[in-house]
Amino acid sequence: MNQSQPATAGIVDFLVERRGLEKAGIGFLVIATVIAFFEDSPLGKLSAAYLVAFMFFLSISLGAMFFVILQHLVGAQWSVAIRRIAEILMAPIGLLGVLSLPILVPLLLGSSYPYWWNNAVLRVDDYIVSKKTPYLEATFFVFRCMIYFGVWKIIASYFSRLSRLQDGGPRADLTEQMQRKSAPSMLCFAITVNFAAFDFLMSVDPHWFSSIFGVYYFAGCAVALFATLPIFLFIAQRSGRLGSEVTVEHYHDLGKLLFGFTAFWGYIAFSQYVLIWYANIPEETVWYGAREKGVWMGVSLLLIVGHFVLPFFGLMSRKVRRNRPALLGWACFLLLMHWIDLIWLVLPSVPGAKTGVGLVDLLCLLGLGGLWSASVLRESYAAHLIPIGDPALPKSIRFHAE
Repeated sequence: MNQSQPATAGIVDFLVERRGLEKAGIGFLVIATVIAFFEDSPLGKLSAAYLVAFMFFLSISLGAMFFVILQHLVGAQWSVAIRRIAEILMAPIGLLGVLSLPILVPLLLGSSYPYWWNNAVLRVDDYIVSKKTPYLEATFFVFRCMIYFGVWKIIASYFSRLSRLQDGGPRADLTEQMQRKSAPSMLCFAITVNFAAFDFLMSVDPHWFSSIFGVYYFAGCAVALFATLPIFLFIAQRSGRLGSEVTVEHYHDLGKLLFGFTAFWGYIAFSQYVLIWYANIPEETVWYGAREKGVWMGVSLLLIVGHFVLPFFGLMSRKVRRNRPALLGWACFLLLMHWIDLIWLVLPSVPGAKTGVGLVDLLCLLGLGGLWSASVLRESYAAHLIPIGDPALPKSIRFHAE
């Protein structure tokens, strides 16, 4: 059995790759900033593009956190061989907390981009905004975000630390500890993700509200994770850092989860829309109205077809889910759809960013992607890529062969 590469393996290559990703990430963000200042509304365009990219990579790490907690909560054994990769993907939570500063600091300085509820005039003249001022207040907003990232960092560090302690030798007591802490961790995760979605995304348009918006974002997090996980597993195996411990059965089960959460995302999206359409309350319908005009109508139709209809039927086949190239193709496609979904959520509500997707949006995605990937790469060299000391690892490797 290939026990994966330890932390000392390929250290030179690791340093070169990591520094290259970090430099590329910073470079893309600088270029995005320069290009944005040639837009009609530089701050509006740049802030919206950055927020979309930030929430995209946050969704992958939060999806990974959900997966790790869930596996301990239900005592799953099939996933032990792939759980370490999920732990690595949730590790950049601390970095993402730092990367939230370009969003939070301008708020404290009085900026109204991308959150126009922070405009002092609107707080007085806009009736709806004035009534939400106690909650939508810059200092309180930043304080809540600090709590979110604090909770997520504690959860991520706890499960990663105990999982890696098992690498020193099989310890069933650590597995039991993680299982006991998984229930309260899941509760904290559910609450913080819901409110973070309200704050970071839904409050971009303070006139609009949806009680299930947090569930909608969570569904996107799950889709993002189950699309990203097979990609990283494939890369690790192709590079030789991960061996035959991960089998076609694991890819098949990840494909089933990707299929299931794609259907779940479609269900939540439809439920949110049909309830607002049926109630026909102007404060709610205006949000969808903005997304049924001009270029955004095309994006809305693209999401219906590309984020639900096509992958639903495409991933329905068992042969597709067991075919790695086909599964990876659908995974990459759904990551693209998830990014477009976040663009659809944010840009139509931000003044100066309503015209559509541009180069700034792509550069921000590449910039944050470089920094996020560098963090993932660092974590991947900090420990084995499989939890070699987990007592359930042998069962995970042969779980469909028994």
